[in-house]
Amino acid sequence: MHERTLYLGCDSIEHRPGNKCVLESWFEETPYGIVFEDDGDTGYFYAAHTEQGILDALHIYNVKDVTDRDLPSTVSLLWDETFDLAALEINGYIHAVFDFIAHAGYCRNAFPTAYGDWLREPNRLLDDALLTRLLTLH
Repeated sequence: MHERTLYLGCDSIEHRPGNKCVLESWFEETPYGIVFEDDGDTGYFYAAHTEQGILDALHIYNVKDVTDRDLPSTVSLLWDETFDLAALEINGYIHAVFDFIAHAGYCRNAFPTAYGDWLREPNRLLDDALLTRLLTLH
């Protein structure tokens, strides 16, 4: 067993929650993409497909609930080397993960409830134990 390495999928950005932004990461090697969006009220992380559009959406934060929203944060979109796993990292902390092989999306607050044809995994909660399991190759 060894740990799966995650790589930057695009340049990280400095972001203040509540400032509207969209950060995307796409590669020719996979039809999947990932998108982080802050619409001014909420932050969401999306799994997308070049032909099918948005596959899944994970709630990351409500701007009004972010205690240090006036401070800049570093937002990074990460992929493993096979493009099977993607993650949203803010200030060095992974907030959400998409497992494209398992058709699963996980975030720290397990919201929203799993729905849609693409999703196969009803569990949405990303905790440290699950993150360790996802990042460990057998």
